[in-house]
Amino acid sequence: MKSIHIRLLGLLLLVGLSSCEEFLDVNENPNNPEDAPITGLMTNATYETALNVQRVGSTTSNYVQYLASPNPASASDVMDPLNFSGTWFNLYNVMTDLTDLISKAEESDAGHYLGAGQVLMALNLGMTVDIFGDVPYSEGFDFSSVTPTYDDDEQLYAEIMRLLDSGIQNLAGSTTISMGADDFIFQGDVEKWGKFANVLKARFMLHTKGTGSYNESELLAALDNGFSGNEDDAFVTFFEQRFNPWAQVAINNANLLLGGWISTQFIEALDGTSYPTVDPRLGLMIGTTDEGEFVGVLNGEGRGDAPEQGARSTLVPGQFYTSELSPLLIATYAEQKFIEAEAALSTDPGRAYAAYLAGIEAHMDMLEVPQAEKDAYLSDPSVAVGAQALTLDTILKEKWVALFLHPETWNDARRFDYGYKDMTVPANLNADLNGQFIRRLAYPDNEVSRNGQNVPNVTLLDRIWWDQ
Repeated sequence: MKSIHIRLLGLLLLVGLSSCEEFLDVNENPNNPEDAPITGLMTNATYETALNVQRVGSTTSNYVQYLASPNPASASDVMDPLNFSGTWFNLYNVMTDLTDLISKAEESDAGHYLGAGQVLMALNLGMTVDIFGDVPYSEGFDFSSVTPTYDDDEQLYAEIMRLLDSGIQNLAGSTTISMGADDFIFQGDVEKWGKFANVLKARFMLHTKGTGSYNESELLAALDNGFSGNEDDAFVTFFEQRFNPWAQVAINNANLLLGGWISTQFIEALDGTSYPTVDPRLGLMIGTTDEGEFVGVLNGEGRGDAPEQGARSTLVPGQFYTSELSPLLIATYAEQKFIEAEAALSTDPGRAYAAYLAGIEAHMDMLEVPQAEKDAYLSDPSVAVGAQALTLDTILKEKWVALFLHPETWNDARRFDYGYKDMTVPANLNADLNGQFIRRLAYPDNEVSRNGQNVPNVTLLDRIWWDQ
């Protein structure tokens, strides 16, 4: 396995893991060479897509109060309008490669590459729309203009669904070239790609629940064709030459490059403070103080007079999310079951309740919670509430735990109006937010300076189309 990883690392370096070019540079782009093979494009797209999930998650984890800055009034905690030029570039860089991959796959009748490319395009486009709203797409990748127009976010959601439907169809069809080790997510398993596409379809459809385009039966039908269990999860596993980024955060923190400190909100949701029972997953997800306790940091307040180490909980090396070779999760069976629970809640409480319990169990199995502790938690009256007493609050609380560090929870938080129990706005909140939680990211500085005539004039409180 190590030799395969080393060879794949070499391939990644050949197709250009890093680049200082900006996404709309009309000169030669080393991340998008004209003669890049379809296999190299697939390697880079699958690998970098997982990193994009982590990159967005590293921003949104403070907003949903998984993490908190040890410094008072830190910009990430207090929801200041930060410059996300790097995130923007990385998302568009992958979509540029995917544009080439899709074109090459169409030319060579490589149906499976085409389908996978469309699924990845839908995911990266969806992440971009969900955090920024209107973005360039129709004029974003042909390099005919360095000032592309911005497409409407609702129309882009229709494009996301079109891409997923086309991807599902192409993955089920014939191909002249088969995927293999160049696919970092499923290693060429086309059946799993199809399941993944259906889970993503359900994810993006769930975002629209408060709009006229929501279709519950279509969402549930997609889930029927989704993952069968944890073994189908979509992720990229890291290797000795390149650590999982969350592992690097934990390692850096241990070396006093402070990051990965845990929000009091997250700890108190699992330690018996905000809810009646102690969650056995807590110690498998974060570290304790030197005294063996779980102590968080209040968002916006910083660590106060606590020392730089030992007195507050942080991400620590070696756990499920923070081992050097840990997977970066893109979509999971646990998430799928919570999507099902929310979608079925109003029409089929029995199905919703079974899915809710299955989602908790799937995440516990992922973390390898001992059976006795898992059984005790699942049978606790505050968890085993029964089908008729199940509420959206209960489902989304458990989903928030199960999607730790994943950016999808910011979409949930906005749909839920940040209604998690005991969640309050951070101390020292950005005054422009008028005491409210952030609803979108600011457009990047480099995009405003280069394409300002097309960049929408919005504030951090302006909601994207589905967040109404």
